[in-house]
Amino acid sequence: MTPSEDNVVPPSRREFLHRVAWGVTGIAVATAGSARLGAQAQANTQATGNPATAERPRPSAAQLAWQRDELALFLHFGVNTFSDREWGDGTESPTSFTPSRLDARQWARAAKAAGAKAMILTAKHHDGFCLWPTETTSHSVRSSLWKRGQGDVVREFVNACRAEGLKAGLYCSPWDRNHKTYGDSPRYNDVYIAQLTELLTRYGTINEVWFDGANGEGPNGKRQVYDWPRTWALVRTLQPKAVMFSDAGPDVRWIGNERGVAGETNWSTIRPEAVPYIGASGDDVIRALQEGHADGSVWRPGETDVSIRPGWFYHPTEDTKVKSVDQLVDLYFTSVGRNSKLLLNVPPTRDGLLHPTDVANLAGMRAALDQRWAGVIAHASQAWRVTGPTTAELSVRFRALQSVSTIDLREDIAQGQRVARWTLATTDGSPRELASGTTIGYRHLRRIAPSAVTSLTVTVETVDAPVPISCAAYA
Repeated sequence: MTPSEDNVVPPSRREFLHRVAWGVTGIAVATAGSARLGAQAQANTQATGNPATAERPRPSAAQLAWQRDELALFLHFGVNTFSDREWGDGTESPTSFTPSRLDARQWARAAKAAGAKAMILTAKHHDGFCLWPTETTSHSVRSSLWKRGQGDVVREFVNACRAEGLKAGLYCSPWDRNHKTYGDSPRYNDVYIAQLTELLTRYGTINEVWFDGANGEGPNGKRQVYDWPRTWALVRTLQPKAVMFSDAGPDVRWIGNERGVAGETNWSTIRPEAVPYIGASGDDVIRALQEGHADGSVWRPGETDVSIRPGWFYHPTEDTKVKSVDQLVDLYFTSVGRNSKLLLNVPPTRDGLLHPTDVANLAGMRAALDQRWAGVIAHASQAWRVTGPTTAELSVRFRALQSVSTIDLREDIAQGQRVARWTLATTDGSPRELASGTTIGYRHLRRIAPSAVTSLTVTVETVDAPVPISCAAYA
């Protein structure tokens, strides 16, 4: 069975890339243990003479802003929406693209109501159909019946983002099952560069450019050799403030699954040789994507992608299978709450609108989160104390007995990421541990059994000199 057959759910991106991965195999990655963390801290001290001056990778301004956004919506939209497929085979007629009520402002308003700060649109998926009037192929909106061939979905998308104060991102699939040059690597690489040039020069500021390594056969039965260095250099030249996503970065990495679950241990730093190219496969690669590395030499935080529905494109049969508010809140905790960013796919319907159920559940997720954050417990004092070269503690005391059910721990990642282990305890009466974990990073959210306390202490072990963390407690 192939992805082009009707009523077939194609493999996930990772499953597909595993089947067709090309190039060398991934390099084995070892999980950092306590001995390694201690050795790294010692090495930093020896190199600098002072643990407090040890340099660790830090985010760029664009990476820092990207992570602080916390939530973005992904919009898979195109001819697949009308053929009821996940992956088109490139033979779909452009005339099938007939959204009768397309309203990108509705998408943007729903994103804003969900608390998202950005949206990413599939400007081109693997079928090769382009949602903008490109000069590189006739397989685009220019050949559709929508707006008599005068429409431009990308234009409407970026305009809607700006009207609602959202950042705009674009995904242009490198795999193209329609273009006749695909598989003739030099020629198609020129085509792909031309498509990206159009997208990155016609529409103003683009904040994220999303790539994957999907690499199957084209119309001529051949597979393509992509020129990623040339592609990345083009983005840097045309949109220097944009972050680029892919398995191998260079700015943001895939988190290793499409379930919306980041690793419980999740370093924003990674050893780049562990994921040497886009599409690299193997257990060690997935572990590196999930967890990062305490001794990573580059800052490459994880983006956690998942769909609100079973599929990525809209299918009417999935209208009753939309993730619930509680499920979406859980996804927030396993992505944003694990030092990642949540990229939540919400596909437009054949009308060109987000489905009412999807919109309602997005708003419900935001309301549920806001209600939880409204339960912040005020405290009288907060004290940070360094207890050793790589240890410290933060004490939080309350004016009266409080019931705590959620903890929000944060590092100032502008100074890098350092915490390798943490423990939350209360010293009321007999000291007792309430929770523990490994990394914190930008944000670590933890739901705990409701506990009545008057004080909390967070003890941390770091890879080098401790930098103050923050702790918020919620009822």
